[in-house]
Amino acid sequence: MHHSRLCTLVLDCKTDDLSKAATFWSHALGKSIVTLDQDGDGKYAELATEDDEPIILLQRVDHESRVHLDIETDNLEAEVERLEKLGATRVAFVRDRWWVMEAPSGHRICVVRPQRERFGPHLNRWE
Repeated sequence: MHHSRLCTLVLDCKTDDLSKAATFWSHALGKSIVTLDQDGDGKYAELATEDDEPIILLQRVDHESRVHLDIETDNLEAEVERLEKLGATRVAFVRDRWWVMEAPSGHRICVVRPQRERFGPHLNRWE
């Protein structure tokens, strides 16, 4: 048995100026900017969300801009296997921390460990 839930809406931004993209999305969504450099590498900016809302993360990328979802789980391998049974495929294991997968529809999904201190409240329980 393991748990998972949608945790993050990731806006992949093909840009050299992530702060400009973060400012646009901050104003468009009515969310303040928490940080323009989450990991200190200039690749991630985060907008403010409530504990019961998905995290909104902007990621500087080299590929075309798109949106992908992060699913957080307390058992990475079990969740990846569950998604594979639904037709998703593994693309890459990144930084020994998360799996990038591709849904049968062609959309990307990242399967990650819990992203907030509290893992609830909208959990799915999988047997």
